[in-house]
Amino acid sequence: MRKTIITFTLGLAVSFTMAETKINLKAGDNTLTAILAENQATRELESLLFKGPIEVNMSDYGGFEKVGTLPQSFTTSNRQISTEPGDIMLYQGNNIVIFYGTNSWSYTPLGKIYGASASELRQFLGDGDITLTISLDTTNGIAEIDHASFHGSDTVYDPQGHLVTQRPIPAGLYVINGKKTLIK
Repeated sequence: MRKTIITFTLGLAVSFTMAETKINLKAGDNTLTAILAENQATRELESLLFKGPIEVNMSDYGGFEKVGTLPQSFTTSNRQISTEPGDIMLYQGNNIVIFYGTNSWSYTPLGKIYGASASELRQFLGDGDITLTISLDTTNGIAEIDHASFHGSDTVYDPQGHLVTQRPIPAGLYVINGKKTLIK
């Protein structure tokens, strides 16, 4: 899923397309990839993951999900959702839930694991407690540059589509000349 953002700056319409953000979920020697939803919680999670991978201790709950506490709370936008295997949800602002079964509750969507059946997800998540490592997928087309490589005349937007005029630009994720870029 791609999102097109149109920003109006000084009467000019500027349009750019942001690629979907993918994360890697690693349990033991196995890794699955998920696509993040588009909301404030996932922007905050993505910002945290730019600092490096995080580890979450997860436990089975109810025979249909694994749940674990995240290292910080995130902004919620809860709504009643009927989940399906592969859904990744935020619960109570600081818990990540990965479903290998179904449930109906009020969650904030974080993402989705595509291409894995319920039994494959159950096998990936295993029985009992696990440590899940969550990291940004480096094949997502995000360029990394340092401040020395940045040209001050480039057009820069923050992930929400706001024009950034501050120079020097602080470290973080930006859209520079239409490409997602991480400035270190």
